[in-house]
Amino acid sequence: MASVTIDDVARLANVSIKTVSRVLNREPNVRPETRQRVLAAALELRYRPNINARSLAGARSYLLGIFFDNPSPGYIGDVQLGAIAKCRAESYHLMVEPVDLAHPNVAEEVSAMLATVRMDGVILTPPVTDHRAVMDVLDAAGTPFVRIAPDLDLERAPYVYMDDRRAAFEMTEHLIGLGHRDIAFVRGHPEHGASHHRFEGYEAALKAHRLDVRADRIAQGYFSFRSGIDAAEKLLAGPVKPTAVFASNDDMALGVISVANQMGLSVPSMLSVVGFDDAPTARFVWPSLTTVRQPMSDLAAAAADMLITRATAGEDGRPARRMLDFQIIVRESSAPPAVADPGVEKPLQGA
Repeated sequence: MASVTIDDVARLANVSIKTVSRVLNREPNVRPETRQRVLAAALELRYRPNINARSLAGARSYLLGIFFDNPSPGYIGDVQLGAIAKCRAESYHLMVEPVDLAHPNVAEEVSAMLATVRMDGVILTPPVTDHRAVMDVLDAAGTPFVRIAPDLDLERAPYVYMDDRRAAFEMTEHLIGLGHRDIAFVRGHPEHGASHHRFEGYEAALKAHRLDVRADRIAQGYFSFRSGIDAAEKLLAGPVKPTAVFASNDDMALGVISVANQMGLSVPSMLSVVGFDDAPTARFVWPSLTTVRQPMSDLAAAAADMLITRATAGEDGRPARRMLDFQIIVRESSAPPAVADPGVEKPLQGA
């Protein structure tokens, strides 16, 4: 069977080839009824544009990129799924590229990549999203980019994000509401902006309930399972242990659960453990993990949409930004402490 061509679509829709091209490339100044007729014809004929022909015919390459340097496979997997889904819906292709920010020549490597592969835009994930040298290279190459959850230079480029601070605040309040007063915290990678916002949310919730923020209840992690184990060994080493641990991502929370099991601390009856991300492992581990569901797939899809539609500036001329919501997902890893503490204070007004 011969493949369907743009001529076939034009014939069925009773329009010119140029009009079909303008509709498929999302160009403006096409009548709504004409646009609808062309799209209906393309759907009926199951027409898929040839990406090579499209890139030769116009200024677009129909290729987007994702740059990442993140140890969490669940996080990167969700980002890819969201971006791929959007790209497929718009007949785009996606290229996923690891970027080693610790490499001294990272800027030169990114520059060489951009010189050999023409992309219509790049999605930057944490911590690449805040790396100035990478952004400088993209700017110099004239390659648009959208940042996911940036922390620095927010006026520099469009971005998508969620309220990490508020999410961490609400998760800490979930534990306080269960009766916990002694809540430890595993911080995320110090080079990720979200790590600082999550700690701020945890700290603000404790203060809102007149609970002390104790240095011995805070451990540094790096968003990896191994760092969660290291943090748990520190936090659970003393004779008086916390009744709950809030880890800044699910991989580290699973590390905490592993150490608790080795120490004979039953989760959640002797120790509540909560995480952040809602990675697939959060649902399949036992006990299933209470966590914050951040919409990583949706954030990546939104970033891809901004690049594809070129909606990278707001009405005020500033870089566009989109905020997506989160959910607190309560599962089996959190419960009231073995001995309830009746002294939990009510939150301060305005917290």
